[in-house]
Amino acid sequence: MNPRFLSRRTMLARSTLGFGAIGLAAALSRDGLLAATKEGDHTRPHVFGPHLPPRAKSVIFLFMAGGPGQTDTFDPKPLLQKLEGKPVPESIAVNVPKIPRSGVDSPLMASPFAFSRHGQSGLEISELFPSVARHADDLCVIRSLNHRIPVHGPGECVALTGTALGDRPSLGAWITYGLGSASADLPSFVVMLSKNPGTSAQRPGWGPGFLPSRYQGTIVDAIKGVPYTSMPTGYDAASRRRQLNFLDDLNASHLAKLGGADGELEARIASYELGYRMQTSAPETFSFEGESEITRRLYGLDSEVTAEFGAQCLVARRLVEKGVRCIQLRHGGWDAHGSLKSNHLKQSAAVDIPIAGLLSDLKQRGLLEDTLVVWGGEFGRTPTTEGKATGDKRGRDHSPAGYTVWMAGGGVKGGQVIGATDELGFVPVDRPLSPADLHATLLHALGLDQHRVIFGHNNRDEIPTVFGGEVVKEVFA
Repeated sequence: MNPRFLSRRTMLARSTLGFGAIGLAAALSRDGLLAATKEGDHTRPHVFGPHLPPRAKSVIFLFMAGGPGQTDTFDPKPLLQKLEGKPVPESIAVNVPKIPRSGVDSPLMASPFAFSRHGQSGLEISELFPSVARHADDLCVIRSLNHRIPVHGPGECVALTGTALGDRPSLGAWITYGLGSASADLPSFVVMLSKNPGTSAQRPGWGPGFLPSRYQGTIVDAIKGVPYTSMPTGYDAASRRRQLNFLDDLNASHLAKLGGADGELEARIASYELGYRMQTSAPETFSFEGESEITRRLYGLDSEVTAEFGAQCLVARRLVEKGVRCIQLRHGGWDAHGSLKSNHLKQSAAVDIPIAGLLSDLKQRGLLEDTLVVWGGEFGRTPTTEGKATGDKRGRDHSPAGYTVWMAGGGVKGGQVIGATDELGFVPVDRPLSPADLHATLLHALGLDQHRVIFGHNNRDEIPTVFGGEVVKEVFA
């Protein structure tokens, strides 16, 4: 039939199946159930996973930028107390990798913080974290993470992307690429940064790398919400919808002229649509009006010390409830080259109550079993003092050769320790693990097989763990 004489009624009747298919495809994609035509075909948005039964639906990464000292937080070393101020014994020094700032030629420094056992598991935790310690039986502490990058920026890139160059997708981008979005009205990957970041935040840590731009993290302010999503002056939902429809028509027309395959333009079209949905339905996620006094106390919202990170943790819980896949909270300031005692007291005071509140809130709402919570930084700190400072002015240098992270929820077996460093805390002596192993484990918890999350780039099939990585199976119950 000549389209000039195709009536509206006939067109709608003949298009019913097509409209239904479009709606079904959108729903399947949103729920992470739309399969790719084949692995390696990247001409359109698609989802690979899950490949295995997922233990978790979301991950919250509590990234402690700057490098919290492992021997001051979750890896106690009694021998440090005995050898305070003495040289590193040769029997240990010989095994320390010859990397800059290893600290092996400096005098040993005992931790200024006491450790005690907590929970039925008897997990040893520093006095810096009295509130988190109440959740000892939920924590799986890995004491044997290590890499060889002793500089903050590249180290942060290793921790969050897998390589020091910052040229690869962040782990959050891989997760959203592999699973798609479970939320219709919010980004799949959300990032919140502390206002005093300490060391500079590394954009690759939430960037898409060579993946399409739509998989990058969206930076939000826990108090103000997502930037530029408030309704413009003079617009209501209906008029805004008409404006965006016009923009969509223009972009779609341009996309058709390009042959229908332009990842950046497709990402722009998708971002306009997501922005509209956030304008109309997301503001309540970032509103604290009417929040109960119990919840405010739980997260420390009414204390100047804990208010910022507490707000971020509360928003993280709300985002999990709304189906956001990956939430990254970056709290900077742990870089204690001097005055480690006062530094770590200040930083831990800002995050201890909010983190414990987050774990408690997730658990009481039945969300912790579906949410993987991860705590850690880009590296740890040396067991020795740095420079010639004395007393409480002493600090520690960077130590990527051995450091600690912990996980909770998401099928994790709590109340256990995996791996160990030597008697002073320099290097792993049991179950040494790399950031790639941690990444493979996080992907596995979310139901993703690292070897099947594939993206074609520069004539090769890229996967998230480019330099290897094995799932740490003992993490899980």
